[in-house]
Parts: sequence; C-alpha cells; structure tokens
Amino acid sequence: MEQALGSQQNQPTPEVAENEPPKTDKYIWGIYILLLIVSVIELYSASSFEVRASNVFAPLIRHGMMLVVGTLIVLGISHINYRWLIPLIPLFVIFSIALAGYVLVAGEIINGARRSVTMFGVSFQPAEFLKLSAVLSLALIMSRSQSRDGVKTWGIVTSSIIVLVFGAILLPQGLTNTLLLMGISLSMMLIGGIPFRKFCAVVGIYVVLAGGFYVVKSMLSEDKARTETWEARFERFFNDSVPKYEEPITSINRQEMYGYMAQAHGGLIGVMPGNSRETSRLPLAFSDYIFSIVVEDLGFIGGCALLLFYLSLMARAGNIARQCKRALPALLVIGMAVMIVLQALFHMAIVTGVFPVSGQPLPLISKGGSSILITSIAFGIMLSVSRFATQSKTKKQGADPEAELLPEEVQAINPTQID
Repeated sequence: MEQALGSQQNQPTPEVAENEPPKTDKYIWGIYILLLIVSVIELYSASSFEVRASNVFAPLIRHGMMLVVGTLIVLGISHINYRWLIPLIPLFVIFSIALAGYVLVAGEIINGARRSVTMFGVSFQPAEFLKLSAVLSLALIMSRSQSRDGVKTWGIVTSSIIVLVFGAILLPQGLTNTLLLMGISLSMMLIGGIPFRKFCAVVGIYVVLAGGFYVVKSMLSEDKARTETWEARFERFFNDSVPKYEEPITSINRQEMYGYMAQAHGGLIGVMPGNSRETSRLPLAFSDYIFSIVVEDLGFIGGCALLLFYLSLMARAGNIARQCKRALPALLVIGMAVMIVLQALFHMAIVTGVFPVSGQPLPLISKGGSSILITSIAFGIMLSVSRFATQSKTKKQGADPEAELLPEEVQAINPTQID
C-alpha cells in the first residue's frame, strides 16, 4: 500500500505538465525534412552540367553546405519568439531595397538583366529578399490596422504603396518575380481582411499602373530589348498551332523542349534517381528546370507527391493561423507559407508549360544561395509562431501571455476569430 502511494506521489502533477516548454509544429518539421531529402537526391541527379572529373561530388557538397546553413537558420529562428522580429522588420526592408538598388547599378548580368551579386561565395538575388520583405511588412501593417470591419483605409493604402514600390524595383530584374510578388501580396491582403470591394479597387489600380509602366518602358530605347523578350515569350506561349513534339529544337526553345522530353521520359513511375537522360542536355536542370528532372526520376506520381508536400505546408500553416489569437502571428505564418507555395506553383507551372517560360527556383529543391536562405528564414518564422503563438499552448491555463509581451499596436485579434 505504501509503495503504491509512493509511486503516485512521484508522478508529475498536471501543473508541471502544463508548464512544459512549448514545442514547434512536428508537421512543418516533417515537410521541411522531406523537402531536404528530395533536394539532396534530385540536385545530385540534375548536376551533370557541373560535374568535374576531379570531384563528381562537388555540386552536391556545395548544395549540402547551403542546406546545413539553412537548417541552422531554421533551428535558430524557431527558438526565438517571433515578437523579437518586429523591430527588425524595418531594417530588413531597408537592407532589401539597398541590395536591390546596388544590383540594378552594379549587379551581375544573367539572361540580359542585372539580377544578383556574389558575396562570401554566395549569390544573392534581391528578388528573394524583397518577397520576404513584402510578407513581413504587410503582416506588420495589417496587424496594426485591424478593425472589426476589416483592415482600415490607411493600412490598405500603405500596403498598396509598399507593394508598388517593391514591384517597380523588381520589374527590371524580371517579369515573373514581379508577378509572383503581386500574387503573394494580394493573397495576404485578402487573408488579412481587406474588404472585397476595396480589394478589387486595389487590383484595378495595379492593372492600370502596370499597363502605363509597360507602355513607357517599351518606348525607351534602352528597355526595348527587355520588353521584346517578354513579348516573344508570350507570343511563343500562345502560338500553339503546332504540337510541341513537332516543333524543331532551336537555341530559343531548347530549354523548354528538353524539359518536356524529361517529363515524358519519366512516365508514370519514373526512371529512378541517377538515371536521368535529359539532365546532360538541359542547361539549368539543377535550378530553373529541376522539376523536370524530378518528374523524369520519380515519374508523374513523384511529381504529384512533391506538389502535395507544398500544398500540405499551406494547409498546415492555415491550421496554425487559426490557433493564433492575435493577427500578427497568424499573418506571419500564413504569409510565409503563401510565399513558399506560390513560388513552387510558379516553378511547376513554368516547367510543365502552363505558364510562359521564365526562371524561378523551386523552394529548397533548386540549387541557389539566397533562395535557400530566404526559404529557411520563412520556415523558421513559421516554427517560431507554432511554438510561441498558438492557443493550444496556453488554452488550459486560460492565459494570454501575448497581451503582455506584444507591443500594444500589434495586439489586434486574429481576423479569423472575430465574431
């Protein structure tokens, strides 16, 4: 009897269990690890163009080092309360704009436009930083301008101006990144609670300004070459009178044609990693067209599975956002997921011929420096929100620690929880 009583006394009390340190979301961690595994396998399979006889593992080692750095970033940010990001957001936005400005003047020219700068052996593309800056700044602005009727007018105007500025900076570096930025921003505006009528007005203003900007840009002699490239890509995309398998392969369409061949060669179940036939002929198989190699290696089934990984990240982020009591963490987690998933969908749509040809990395899968770093930061922020902001961690005590920890101006209630 005494032994039974003693064993009961040694068991942890409910209060102790409730005071356990919060944990990050295991599903997001699972998706991240799965993407890392696919990344390592497919990057090695797609790196024929970079393989050297002296060291066939050199591309994989470089990519693996970037993934290790990215994982350390995820681990570090996931242990930091997301509220400490608030004062850093303006600094990150300023840094992104300064980086973009420097690249416009002295950046490395890739495919006819200045797109990147190399620092410490890593290629930094300001487009990736500006997309993350847009998510962070919109989340902060809309959390400060929340009301029971949606986002206040000043919040809508400020958010719209920020998106226009970022879009104007990005446009000289590529139309696809600009469209992706607009898609991410407009998605966040809808999620953040902008009334539908005002949202339509914002979209209309964007369309008018984009049309005027295009006309002016096409009239300038130094910009005609870039606009002609855009026009040629759209013309080639919509001119589908000849089936793809009957088109001759030229220097203009070589990349997309070999990409289609890789997908056709993969069939339903693929040829298995390492057996790709087209990786030796596809120039950007390791970056802009890596999804073609994924489908060739793993087949239609593997390509659909990778698509589901990204879509499940969006679904999980939505679930976490619903558990957040405050607007800021909800907008942060959903905004990061939208940024990653939309970029993945753009990449897949371009590679499969749904969208016109352009360059867009597949998050965490494609080789790249800034893309891996920014995607890792986004995963870290999502995990931080899941650790510190979800109601399930404090629901039993009936406490609301965010009311004490967050600045007063960003304590607005999550718009999905307003009755």
